[in-house]
Amino acid sequence: MFRLPKKALFAIEAVLDIAYHAGAEPVQSREITRRQDIPRRYLEQALQQLTRDGILVGVRGPRGGYRLARERRRISIGDIVRVVQGVEAAEPDDMDGSELGIKVVRPLWGELQETLMARLDELSIDDLCDQADKAGVISEGRKALDFTI
Repeated sequence: MFRLPKKALFAIEAVLDIAYHAGAEPVQSREITRRQDIPRRYLEQALQQLTRDGILVGVRGPRGGYRLARERRRISIGDIVRVVQGVEAAEPDDMDGSELGIKVVRPLWGELQETLMARLDELSIDDLCDQADKAGVISEGRKALDFTI
């Protein structure tokens, strides 16, 4: 079965965590690590890439962390995967191989990847937040918000 690279999954989980658990304060990376069990070295790398590419905004300082750079309904899962794959795509594609591999198998694989990315582009972080809510996942950010007057 085809699997997304771990870096892509970690990046999706990190952005979803920030969106779902956001409160008044930015979400700190150590909180994401605690909730998602993402190794810190992968998480920091993903957060930096996502910030550079405009998915997240980094907030400095002792109460700093990360926020979404735009509304969660305007961030597709495809956007996130492209950020992570951008680094991997920069590596040269090995075009060595058999005639069948180059003319038949690789075009098929390319077509399947395009189909997958089209589906990921249809899904937003907002859609995944709705799924998390329906699945009963408790949002730590919402618990911290106080609407009493």
